[in-house]
Amino acid sequence: MENLIRFKQSDLSKITSFRNGEVKFGEKMLIVPKDEDVFEFLKRTDAKYVILGIPEDVGVRANLGRPGADSAWESSLQSIANIQHNKFCKGNQIIILGRVDVSQEMTEAENLDQNNPEDRKQLFKIVENIDKEVSHIVYKIVKAGKIPIIIGGGHNNAYGSIKGTALGLGKAVNAVNFDAHSDFRILEGRHSGNGFSYAYDEGFLKNYFVFGLHESYTSKNVLDLIKGINERVKYNTYDEIKIRQEKTFQLEMKNALDHIKTDAYGIEIDLDAVPNIASSAMTLSGFSVEELRQFTYYFAKHKNAAYLHICEGAPVLGEEKNQHLIGKLIGYLVTDFLKGNSSI
Repeated sequence: MENLIRFKQSDLSKITSFRNGEVKFGEKMLIVPKDEDVFEFLKRTDAKYVILGIPEDVGVRANLGRPGADSAWESSLQSIANIQHNKFCKGNQIIILGRVDVSQEMTEAENLDQNNPEDRKQLFKIVENIDKEVSHIVYKIVKAGKIPIIIGGGHNNAYGSIKGTALGLGKAVNAVNFDAHSDFRILEGRHSGNGFSYAYDEGFLKNYFVFGLHESYTSKNVLDLIKGINERVKYNTYDEIKIRQEKTFQLEMKNALDHIKTDAYGIEIDLDAVPNIASSAMTLSGFSVEELRQFTYYFAKHKNAAYLHICEGAPVLGEEKNQHLIGKLIGYLVTDFLKGNSSI
């Protein structure tokens, strides 16, 4: 895994706030020893979950969005390390693997103008390179029999998460996406708005459910495309659940699960679906944090849940004094996933 920057024990100690009478996740989570092969360590370790960070926002830029999604990884780590290790959730279930080395890609993208057509094509190519790195590392995690928890970056990384999981399991996988957008747009070059359509087109994604589409921000082109393949790609809308109240949140979760539970599936969380969460496509209208947490727990409870991917959070775009809150939210989602999945 040459494109992986491993997390070290000293890194973990720096971000863990030690207190007498308390035990934090940072004191119990596992690190791959520096002299050991990553794949071999993962295979022989009892811990079931592997945390991987992707600190990039190239896919967001390529999609003409606001950069900043690269900042979620470090914020999340700080919060996760300081969660209490207790009877409700235990830190020794987790291996912190490290982060994908995207430093070169971020440097290459830094001076490109996303509004310039030629520069945008270069951004597409850079995203393709990130795809290869993400899918390779996720493949290794899944092949070792572990469940990846992937944090940070744009939603372009759904592609690498799906492809890596499919290759690791040797078959196409399904996905449920908690999102205001379908990310099933045309195959114009890789960016954060078409990770699922590329994965579907290339045969890595089988059944797909988009949970909570915002009707006013979904193009006719996408709706027509989905209509033509509606046996495999389904959706509901935020408007019909929360505004018109034609459907209920609980029943819609069941319907989504019925569509994907027959095979291994990924749980995709786009934080721009929650109001007032700093992100590239920040919204004022959407599902609550509590509903998002219920969603994460519900889909984690099934034996076919194969990975969790949390993306698009951008702490640097939020209030300066409260930039830690996105990391804290991601920490909640990680523990909700662990509580649901480890109870199987």
